[in-house]
Formats: sequence, structure tokens, C-alpha cells
Amino acid sequence: MLFNKVTSFALASLLAGYATAADLPAIEVVGNKFFYSNNGSQFYMKGIAYQADTANVTSGSSINDPLADFASCSRDIPYLQQLSTNVIRVYAVNTTMDHSQCMDALVDAGIYVIADLSEPDASINRDSPEWTVELFDRYKSVVDMFANYTNVLGFFAGNEVTNNSTNTPASAFVKAAVRDTKAYIKEKNYRSIPVGYSSNDDADTRVAIADYFACGDSDERADFYGINMYEWCGNQNFQSSGYADRTKDFQNLTVPIFFSEYGCNLVQPRQFTEVQALYGANMTDVWSGGIVYMYFEETNNYGLVSIVNDKVSTLADFNNYSKQIHSISPSSANTASYTPTSTSMACPATGRYWKAATALPPTPNSGLCSCMDAANSCVVADDVDSKDYQELFNYICGEISCDGISSNGTTGKYGAYSFCSDKEKLNFVLNLYYQNNGAVSSACAFSGSASVKSATTLSVCSSALEAVGSVGTNIYTSDISMASGSSTSSSSSAKNSSKSSSRSNSSGSSSSSSSSSATSTKSSKNAAGSSFKVNMAQVMLSSFATFAVAAGLGFALA
Repeated sequence: MLFNKVTSFALASLLAGYATAADLPAIEVVGNKFFYSNNGSQFYMKGIAYQADTANVTSGSSINDPLADFASCSRDIPYLQQLSTNVIRVYAVNTTMDHSQCMDALVDAGIYVIADLSEPDASINRDSPEWTVELFDRYKSVVDMFANYTNVLGFFAGNEVTNNSTNTPASAFVKAAVRDTKAYIKEKNYRSIPVGYSSNDDADTRVAIADYFACGDSDERADFYGINMYEWCGNQNFQSSGYADRTKDFQNLTVPIFFSEYGCNLVQPRQFTEVQALYGANMTDVWSGGIVYMYFEETNNYGLVSIVNDKVSTLADFNNYSKQIHSISPSSANTASYTPTSTSMACPATGRYWKAATALPPTPNSGLCSCMDAANSCVVADDVDSKDYQELFNYICGEISCDGISSNGTTGKYGAYSFCSDKEKLNFVLNLYYQNNGAVSSACAFSGSASVKSATTLSVCSSALEAVGSVGTNIYTSDISMASGSSTSSSSSAKNSSKSSSRSNSSGSSSSSSSSSATSTKSSKNAAGSSFKVNMAQVMLSSFATFAVAAGLGFALA
């Protein structure tokens, strides 16, 4: 009966076109709690992680997108309902696929979705973090795909990017992603969809990282905070498990906090006795529930069900969790009577275990990258493989300052072009090297790896490029209204010189730059994030009009 109901609803929605999923009230954030927007009653997550790693591969994608596979999600929804599930977490979605059938079926089942914005091939790397045009495009595509569904509870801008004290500066890049995703949602006039972060439970960083994402201005701080919690293993209690300590750790957090994953499996089958604590009086003033890891049984033995030949079999974990989740009765607040004790908090001090700067990377802007790239005279040859860019970066950044393309989440210093593509950044430093060496032909040789082209500057780009400066260390913050812009071309013919550049094709350098983030010991000047907007098409057309030079703008969505 339930399956037929779900199927009928989904088919009707498919015929109706792109769904708005208006049958479930949106979940809103007030203080450190979630509430239903229609009646103000408190919302506790009773969630399950719902994404298989090794099964249900969506056609044409390496992502196992559970929301694009209606046969599977309609099969599983009745089992999720048996567990009183009101939210599922999905870790990656394929934005080229249709999700309306599954999303509508979840609406009919009363289930919300919290989705990660990244995917395996488009995410912030903790070891060489960047917040780039390409990543921002990925995040925006996920927002665009799901913004019309009110059963989207929120988005995660990152998952365990910082996972210990050695990589805390990466959090600055994730927080920039939070800021820019929130701004994009507002710019597009979507409803106010919460954007947050999911962290691991590292002893050295757990408090500082939560404070970091919750601090600062409202336009840049996370709207909620999840922690992947696996401390309660086997027969423990509120005190022995560490839950009492964690509750004390986060009692002053000013945004909702919840277990974005939980369910330690060191003792099997899992009894899920932690459910009573999580939804009990000791924790509900601080915590907003949690998401059990996970629905599908795989080699890691965390599954609630096993699926063989498309047949679902419930496991002991399913039955044990069902028993626990059906016996909770958490206290409930209401927006009519609830007043947050605090709505802001101080950012953590930097020290031995926390080194992330409060100054965040600039907002990625493809238009500024296009302006810069078109204005370069010395550029990398098209036949140079991107894998070989590193050797050029290594040499050039040992000779000149690469601060204009660099990012440093510890010092809070970011180049104006730090978010551009690797090719655009390489073109910038190649051109800077070329200009610094008198614009002679030998300074743009690099054994055939670079060549001289005609530089083009649109009138709408002039003020931005001037403000950023020749070395790219000033962040441009003003908006530009794009109109019909004329272009100024420079022939940029290289000066002849009998003096060869003896080191222009060497790779040895005391300073190095990766394709993801160039580093330099030279100082740089920076300002706050960029909101510069230009028409990329116009920049490109102008570039093609002068010697048909490709600007290397390839921001492919995953």
C-alpha cells in the first residue's frame, strides 16, 4: 500500500514538471535549535545516512546518487519510515540527473534531505586547500538543483576537511564556501536554506573548529554544525561514553549542533542505547538529534539493511535501532516562547592546535579571471599538459613573487587571483615574469612552453585590473555593472634580445608552487573578499577578436 502511494505521488509529480515540494514546511534555524516554519515547533533530526559506496551506480556517473534512482529510493522509503526517519543525509549528487521523483516521494513520506555540496572530484583538499571558481560552480549547481524543494533541510559545505591540528588552515576555505553559498542563495532569491559544516571528533580541534564555524558575522558563519560522533561503543552511558563531556564542550554554541553521523560498531550488533541519551533531558538543550550511519550494509559493517538482488533484508542493527528510536520523547520548544541566550560568539584564538585565520579567501569570480587572462601577453602554450604546470610554477615562483595567485589560510593572505584556474594563474605569473624581464622574447620562451600573444583589456576591466595591481595582491571589492565595453589591444610584440634566459627552462627552485596553491615568502597586500562581476562571454569574444587566443576558461562541472 505504501509503495503504491509513493509511486503514484512520484508519477503525478513527474507529469507536473519540476516540483516545488511545497507539501512539507521548511525547517528554519532560531538560536541553537531547528524549528518547523509553519507552526514553530522544534525539529529533532531522526536521520539516516543514505548513500551506497559500491552499489546503485547512477547511469553515466561515478557518483552513486541515491536521489536520482527512483527504483531504489521508492524501494527503501518504506523501510526508512519504519524507523520514523525524518531526514536522510546524502554525500554527493549528480547535478546532470533528475531528482524530482525521489524528492517528491520523500516529501510524501515526510522525510527531509541534508545534502553535501561537494563530490569526490570537486571538494576542498585539506592538504592543499583552495576555494576556486570551479568548486563554487559545483556548489551553485547543487543549490540550483535542490533549492525549490522545501524538504531540503540544508547543505553541508564540507565534511571532515580539517581532521586534526595539522590542517586547521583548510577551515578558512570551507568557511569561505559557507559564506559564498549563503550569499548565492540570497542573490538568487531562493528561500533561506541553511548552510553548515560536518566535522570529525578530533580531541585537539573539536571545540575550536565548532567555535570557528559559528563565530563572525551572520553572512559568513555556518547556520548549523554537525559532528561525526562515534564515542559511544557497546554498553556505555552518558558519563562513560564521553557524551557528558561533549555536551559540556558545546553548551554555549550559538547554532544548532547535531550528530551528522553516529553509531559506533566496535561491538556488534549495535544496540543503539545512545539514542536514549541523545534525545534525553541531559542532551536536548544542546543537541538537535542525529543521523545514524548508515542504511546500506557494506564491507565496513555499518548497515541497517542488506540488499541482494534488489531485495531488502533488515539486519539486527535495524531492529535494535527501531526499538530505541520508537521509545524516545524529547522535550520540545516553540519559537513563540523560545529566546536564544546568545546569538554570537568569539572566534577561537590561534595557538598550538588551531591556526586558521579569521580572514577568509575572496569570493571566486570567473569574470575577474577572464579580465586578467585576456590582459596577459605571455601565456602557456596550449600543447603543454597541465601535469607539467608544476615545473613552470616551481621555477617562476622562485624568481618573482607569486603572491597574486597564492592562498594562506594561516596568515589570512590571499592573492586576488587565487581562485582562478591553474592555467589562468600560470598565465598570470608567466606574464609577470615576462614583464619583469623587460618583455624580451627570451623571457617568454621556456623551451617552447610559453609564447607571446596580443593582450586585450576591456574598458569594464580596466578599473578592476588597476585596483588589483600588477602583482595581484589587492582584492577588488566593488561591483561592476557590465555594459557595452570597448577593448584596448596591445600588440605586445616581444623585444629582440641576444641575451638568452639561462634558467627559463629549469625546474630547480628554493621556492615552490603547486598547481593548487603557489607559495611565496614575499609579503602581499590584501583586502576583504571580492564581488566583482563581469560578462565572461564579452571578455572571451574580445580576446578571440584579437588573434583568436583562447583564454583557457574551462570550468567544467562534475
